[in-house]
Amino acid sequence: MTALRFDDRVAVITGAGRGLGRAYALLLAARGAKVVVNDPGVTMQGDGVDAGPAQAVVDEIIAAGGQAVASTDSVATPEGGKAMIDAALDHFGRIDILIHNAGIVRRGSLSELSYADFETVLDVHLRGAFHVVRPAFPVMCEAGYGRIILTGSINGLYGNANVVNYSVAKAGMIGLSNVAALEGAAHGVKSNIILPGAVTRMAEGLDTSAYPPMDPELVAPAVGWMAHESCSITGEMLIAMAGRVARAYAAETRGVYRPDWTIEQMGAAIEAIRDTDQSLIFPPVPSGHLDHLRYCFEMASKGGA
Repeated sequence: MTALRFDDRVAVITGAGRGLGRAYALLLAARGAKVVVNDPGVTMQGDGVDAGPAQAVVDEIIAAGGQAVASTDSVATPEGGKAMIDAALDHFGRIDILIHNAGIVRRGSLSELSYADFETVLDVHLRGAFHVVRPAFPVMCEAGYGRIILTGSINGLYGNANVVNYSVAKAGMIGLSNVAALEGAAHGVKSNIILPGAVTRMAEGLDTSAYPPMDPELVAPAVGWMAHESCSITGEMLIAMAGRVARAYAAETRGVYRPDWTIEQMGAAIEAIRDTDQSLIFPPVPSGHLDHLRYCFEMASKGGA
């Protein structure tokens, strides 16, 4: 099997000083990529600044014969996002791969979570994704090539108690990635989401004693493939957890048509409406939005037949 390499490719990886981001950076650099290692070195709550983690990964890459530069800018601001994309352009002259991995956690129940903790987590995860995608995307489109990998979570699919901020941010990532995939399709730019599971700093305070092996290195190959020129998917989500890799996707039931509805009819039909037999999948690219509309309109035109 021919090794997939990243020679002459330039990657920007946020949150790359530790954990999953570090694993991504080391893997891509070992395969020839030039890497901007971004990490402001904050705590898991988003406090403080420490240039050490990013520089340590850069030093490790250089010691192994690779090329990398450190960035301590924060994804939480538009200026920070632009600065790290500019770092790639200034040092290496291009950007081919963008992996948004930076993340923090501020826990709290829906009844008690402060507005400040809600906004701060969205600033890093969801707005942070936009802050790096927005400046990178037109550069990629102009070059006719790009790979964007955003970090989602099963929390964004299923929710999780005491992290409504994190769950909302990760759910929002789906819309951002799908739009990048749609608008980038004509320009050679692909966008996908990784839903990773690994024991990192983010698991602090959780009982992981019964977990199987869940090192970041088990996730990195999935991200590496999505970052490679041979990646054949866009607008999709891959789960990588404890050695399992799977596709996650949105689906619809076939539904029930009536020319008019009453509340009582809704109640009587709800089980048929919810029936998941023969579920429908409308991939975002090339035309999921329109395919959904066409299906609904066709059902109405045929009277539900």
